[in-house]
Amino acid sequence: MSYEPLHHKYRPQTFAELVGQEAIAQTLTNALNTSRIAPAYLFTGPRGTGKTSSSRILAKSLNCLKCDRPTPTPCGQCETCRQITQGSAMDVIEIDAASNTGVDNIREIIERAQFAPVQCRYKVYVIDECHMLSVPAFNALLKTLEEPPPRVVFVLATTDPQRVLTTIISRCQRFDFRRIPLTAMVKHLTQIAQNEAIAIAADALTLVAQIANGGLRDAESLLDQLSLLSGEITVEKVWDLVGAVPEQDLLKLIQSIRSNQVEAVITQCRHLMDRGREPLIVLQNLATFYLNLLLAKTSPQNYHLVPVTAPTWQALCEEGKHWHLETILQGQQKLKDSEIQLKNTTQPRLWLEVTLLGLLPSALTPPPASPQPTPRVQAPPTPTPQTPPPKPHPPQEEKITKGKADIAPAAPNPKPQTPAPSAPSAAATEEEILQRRIQQFWQQILDLLPSAPSALLKQHCTILHFDLEDGVVYLSIPSPGLLKMAQAQIKDIELAFEKVFHQKLKIQLQITPKSPPPAATSSPKVTPPPVSPPPAPEPQNGNGKQFTGNGASRQVNQNHSSSPPVLPPKTPPASPPTPPIMPTTEEDDEEDDEDMKQALQQVLKMFSGEILNLEQEILPSTGGLVTVTDDPEFIPDSDEEREDPEDMPF
Repeated sequence: MSYEPLHHKYRPQTFAELVGQEAIAQTLTNALNTSRIAPAYLFTGPRGTGKTSSSRILAKSLNCLKCDRPTPTPCGQCETCRQITQGSAMDVIEIDAASNTGVDNIREIIERAQFAPVQCRYKVYVIDECHMLSVPAFNALLKTLEEPPPRVVFVLATTDPQRVLTTIISRCQRFDFRRIPLTAMVKHLTQIAQNEAIAIAADALTLVAQIANGGLRDAESLLDQLSLLSGEITVEKVWDLVGAVPEQDLLKLIQSIRSNQVEAVITQCRHLMDRGREPLIVLQNLATFYLNLLLAKTSPQNYHLVPVTAPTWQALCEEGKHWHLETILQGQQKLKDSEIQLKNTTQPRLWLEVTLLGLLPSALTPPPASPQPTPRVQAPPTPTPQTPPPKPHPPQEEKITKGKADIAPAAPNPKPQTPAPSAPSAAATEEEILQRRIQQFWQQILDLLPSAPSALLKQHCTILHFDLEDGVVYLSIPSPGLLKMAQAQIKDIELAFEKVFHQKLKIQLQITPKSPPPAATSSPKVTPPPVSPPPAPEPQNGNGKQFTGNGASRQVNQNHSSSPPVLPPKTPPASPPTPPIMPTTEEDDEEDDEDMKQALQQVLKMFSGEILNLEQEILPSTGGLVTVTDDPEFIPDSDEEREDPEDMPF
């Protein structure tokens, strides 16, 4: 007689013998007792939990010849029951969907289902692993499942119900088979060991049930293997047979890791590999043991959650008291990240040792964070701003002009002045701080602008007054011509102010003739009297500077005013009162001349060398044009030269 494996020999023959599925057994028993037989059933669940066995029990219960009607307790002795058990019954057909996936196979089943049963009361079709069927095959089966021929029952079994069409599931009565509980499995295995006279320790039998992870067929197969060993079956023999790392070896390994002992960790790791353990298996078993350690630390009363013996569980509970929760979680993450490395490397032993050394507490402790520079925080100016002391710089006097409600920053190019007294007053110190604060924000605004408008504002514009409550900022423009250019860039200027002050501000441009900066108010001893501006000197050929443009030789007086060389408008626009004008010197005029040249160059870059018609703002009486050329020394003198097309530079 051929050998019969334990999982075949002890397969359940009735619903009462079904292990760990009491709810399903009770439901099907009541359906048979009341003759409420569904046309289609769907059995889902992990492997080895009783799906196929329940399908055969249902087929025998429907067709047992001992009763004249379906019964939940088939005899198992009649001809029909024996044929169903052996798999030779003509009216009970078991189909492996993995090898019959096509629509043609399903159509053949549907055609045969139209015929009445030959020997049995019901024709039963059991389709195992039905998720392997193709979509056309499922669609072909839909109508038959919903309205099958009389005396036909379909039973679909699968371990992956997510791959079954929802239209199929909706036409079936679904039963979800759960994993076998540990207590029920140990009880069943103990009964088998007693019937088969297998000498196995109780803790070893529990370990077999834990290793099976809820699959009764796997547990029975492992017990069948262990029965071939000589002598009593112990826990160590179970671990050796399954190829896993023994619990005690894993416990010693994590104790060495906790103690931060490098030599002990390496020694224990090589001891395991010398006994034939694969590096990947050691890594996976250690990851499982880390999970057991985490459960032992956080939930020591739930022993049923871990697949270890009782003594090992007690040792884990004691070991967990010496571990920090963060260390365990970091170790689990380290093991998970290293699994891919071990699978793809040609030196798994080396990388296993490197991984284990990375689990040491000293390796998991993060290094101290290096100090990061404090980010620059920009805030709008306040009445009493607090700023760090300025860096040492050459003595330079801050120029402040304070009116009724205006704040006038220093000129763009301040000149060195006499240093302020060593002991300034409190009011002067506050004004200096406020002035520096304004200059900082003004520089930030210039940095945010494009190059052309930034150069224009830097050379010729200053801040007259802040009114953050009304959302208005007043800027000073020295001439109507530059006012036209600044108005073209007003949107960019307002956007820059909004980025710096974090609120929308309206920019108002006011024409203020450019004048030398007033004396500093920080020194109470210096109070220069106001003087009237000297008359403009006549051009002198001896001291004039030669400029050549478009073949014409012209002379421009070096001692001109700082405004652009255009005629003033007939009616000058209103502007706020200006401070007294100090006498100009030849050096000041030369510097103003250079400023004017730089402004013309910026205008040329900004407008790409086009001719600007600014007569409405600049020359309302003559109607002439201002010519812009790339020659910084070219300034037209007469209307005739400006109107001559041959003299145009473009």
